[in-house]
Amino acid sequence: MAPATPRSASPPKRDSRCKALDCAPQSHENGATPAVEQCPLARARKPRVRDRHSEAEQARLNILDIAAQEFADKGLAGARVDEIADKINSSKRMIYYYFGGKEELYRAVLEAAYAKIRTREAAANYEAMRSDEALKQYVGHTFDYHAEHPEFVRLVMNENIHYGAHIGAVPGLKERNYSVIATLQAILAKGAKEGRFRAGLDPVELHMLVSSLCFYNVSNRYTFAANFGVDMGSPKVARRRRELIIDAILRFCLK
Repeated sequence: MAPATPRSASPPKRDSRCKALDCAPQSHENGATPAVEQCPLARARKPRVRDRHSEAEQARLNILDIAAQEFADKGLAGARVDEIADKINSSKRMIYYYFGGKEELYRAVLEAAYAKIRTREAAANYEAMRSDEALKQYVGHTFDYHAEHPEFVRLVMNENIHYGAHIGAVPGLKERNYSVIATLQAILAKGAKEGRFRAGLDPVELHMLVSSLCFYNVSNRYTFAANFGVDMGSPKVARRRRELIIDAILRFCLK
């Protein structure tokens, strides 16, 4: 009897779980669920997914930047979503898609504005410095941030016109802002331990002093210039003010 002719091996069937047309069938041996990394088509799609996410985030940040200027210049009542949309070459509907409405956009702007100054403080690494140097750096950073971001000062002024009605509605903002108090508490405790600072200084009071002095340099710039002829926005005057504020705060804290 002639030996049976062996059947030619059938090519392995493609696993229906894989939607990539050019995925290698052997990647599904033993019934394993295909890993995304094994599918060339899926790999090719990944960057596009990330790009879309990146583009969406960039669009959101662009809206916040323009909206911050609009709200700072015109306040919540005066700012118009249509004008913000025109300035970013987008649509009013897109802004509503990202933020929900005008008041929600305003709150998002407040959140972003405070987040920027808190992020800058957190990156300063004050704990690695001697207490008096850390305090100098903190005051200098605070002065610089206010001077470089006058829109932040105007946003805070506008929110105070509204009696702080919106800032309390931003989730987690109070806890985030409290980080600056913890930072100052650590600096003061270290200074007291080193024998440089007076004991019993209140970090909240200290924050109030620093903020008010740095804030005034921007908030009252134009009225002060009109009344006394001093342009606090000029680099020379700003440098002098910065030195005076640092010296005043340090003297207040030193033993």
